[in-house]
Amino acid sequence: MHSRCNLACTYCYVYEGPDRTWRSRPATVAPEILDSTANRIAEHARAHGLTDVSLVLHGGEPLLAGAETLARFTALVRERVPADCTVHAVVQTNATLLNPRRLAVLAEAGIRIGVSLDGGLAAHNARRVDHAGRPSWPAASRGALLVAEQAPRAYLGVLTVVDVTLDPVETYESLLALRPPALDFLLPHGNWSAPPPHWAGGRHGEWLCAVFDRWWAAGRRETRVRLFEECVALLLGLPSATESLGLAPFDAVVVETDGSIEQVDSLKSAYDGAARTGLHVLRHPFDEALRHPAVAARQAGAAALSDQCRACPLLTVCGGGQYAHRYRAGHGFRNPSVYCADLQRLIRHVAARLAAHGAAPATAGREGNAP
Repeated sequence: MHSRCNLACTYCYVYEGPDRTWRSRPATVAPEILDSTANRIAEHARAHGLTDVSLVLHGGEPLLAGAETLARFTALVRERVPADCTVHAVVQTNATLLNPRRLAVLAEAGIRIGVSLDGGLAAHNARRVDHAGRPSWPAASRGALLVAEQAPRAYLGVLTVVDVTLDPVETYESLLALRPPALDFLLPHGNWSAPPPHWAGGRHGEWLCAVFDRWWAAGRRETRVRLFEECVALLLGLPSATESLGLAPFDAVVVETDGSIEQVDSLKSAYDGAARTGLHVLRHPFDEALRHPAVAARQAGAAALSDQCRACPLLTVCGGGQYAHRYRAGHGFRNPSVYCADLQRLIRHVAARLAAHGAAPATAGREGNAP
């Protein structure tokens, strides 16, 4: 919805990473691109008999486009999809631009609000600064609490990138103060050619295990944690819908501000142009994206994974990890995740907790052992 951001987070994989395609794109979306995108979504929903569509309004910072613009576009999509298709609209924001008027517009439009933060304290968000280097925390925390207090039904939750230099339990408990109905913890983007910070020694896995134990001990009543819930579901042989774990097929595309149809933004952390497909909403239906070789490879499940991954007893739970984290220059994406050891540690840890709780994980090795 907007290709620029009012923040300059020091670790941002879009503006500080290897991909530079954003520099040549317009900041805002032209009306004809929005109109064509709504038509393409409706066309795809009709062609595949979809009863649900997820519409994520993203950026940059999407609120730079204006809350009214987001509301109008969402209404346009809902008008054009078949009558039996429900559009689940979400805006993912840094919350700094939220105020009562904008919040009311979004809530009235039936747009749920996800907030991106690195923790629930000012010290946790030291890397999230504006372009003048000023901290974003005062405005971001006000925005998050505004949603919790004035529009709790519109509050989707908080998205947090794991920082292993922070205390895991303190980070989790500080986020609870923002009253999120759900949390999602993301591993920092990195790959074999550009490893993530503080990567050695399985520290990210240890960090997540500590948070899991705190969440599990509370009976999972305080909030939902998507990564943990998906891991539990997969261990119990249930279906999952996350890019981070499991073998579910790739199910999202991005429409950029110039109308380009691309793969998910996380691929931009690998190399310049990694998300490109060469497709455009004015000329191509989304089915063309399904036929794109890079997308087709992500529909192939285990067949698209490395030999090491296919031989692993945790395959159906881990699924090779997030696609972008498998990249190695000169070798593409057919590699284990750079977080392989961390994911093994977390999955086996969760499996052990399930077993102690009386559940019988469908897939699990002994905690701490390599496959």
